[in-house]
Amino acid sequence: MPFSGAKRWLFLGIVLAIAASYFAPQFNRYYLGVAIDVGIAIILATSLNLINGHTGQFSLGHAGFMAVGGYLSAWISLQIGVSPHAAWFFPLSLLAGGLLAALVGLLVGVPSLRLRGDYLAIVTLGFGEIIRVIAQNTDAIGAASGLKGIPKYASLGWTFGLAAVTIYVITSLVNSTYGRGFIAVHDDEIAAESNGVDTTRTKVIAFVTGAFFAGIAGGLYAHHKQFISPTGFDWLKSIDIVVMVILGGMGRTVGVVAAAILLTLLPELLRDFAEYRMILYALLIILLMLLRPAGLFTFNLKKRRVA
Repeated sequence: MPFSGAKRWLFLGIVLAIAASYFAPQFNRYYLGVAIDVGIAIILATSLNLINGHTGQFSLGHAGFMAVGGYLSAWISLQIGVSPHAAWFFPLSLLAGGLLAALVGLLVGVPSLRLRGDYLAIVTLGFGEIIRVIAQNTDAIGAASGLKGIPKYASLGWTFGLAAVTIYVITSLVNSTYGRGFIAVHDDEIAAESNGVDTTRTKVIAFVTGAFFAGIAGGLYAHHKQFISPTGFDWLKSIDIVVMVILGGMGRTVGVVAAAILLTLLPELLRDFAEYRMILYALLIILLMLLRPAGLFTFNLKKRRVA
């Protein structure tokens, strides 16, 4: 049975990820670390794009789901300890982190997704802060000091392979018959309900799916940095992910991926201007949003009619 276009891209992405992982030992460690950061950002931005872009909600708690997945995945790896077969448990720890994040997303989504707009944003922002405070006061996961000594299992292959899977799953879901409900909810919830779409259920599914992949990204982040603390998952982290989605163009997967790459590399490119780096970064984002309010990577592909 021939591959569809999406499956071809998934296959190509996984092959390239495996090839990059094979040659990774020859790369500069700094550039390798930045590349893994880019892959994690792609997973986070693509998963939030399902919620904010395709479904039209406004979540500000994505860092909370990332924290849930990251802490559980890291805790499992630390409990297993160092052994010849410990690395084989890494994908299982990532899956466990993603599933817990999805469960938390379900618990948060069911009551909160009956709200809309600014109200939903405030609720999800509060949720993210609750997760951060719980992590900050839980001794079993290091409390305010964070978790240290996490094994470095996140590689270029794992990161970009999972990024390819994330893009494929979300793109296939949105383009499926069921996924058209996301677009209907985004366009007009009242009209969607009148046509038989269960809007609350549709929004919860988008929320849970996005939370699952955010948890996966959190597990990769923990096993890449080898240290996580509550301060790494504050509301500013959620804002960073939201900016990627808005800058790339809401609901446009290619644009969001490109924005994730750009906004991850930009602080590194400005590192020579250390004292002004964050000021320049903020000014560039403001300038880009003023010049391209619909998204930097949105293009009008329709040809103009000749009168």
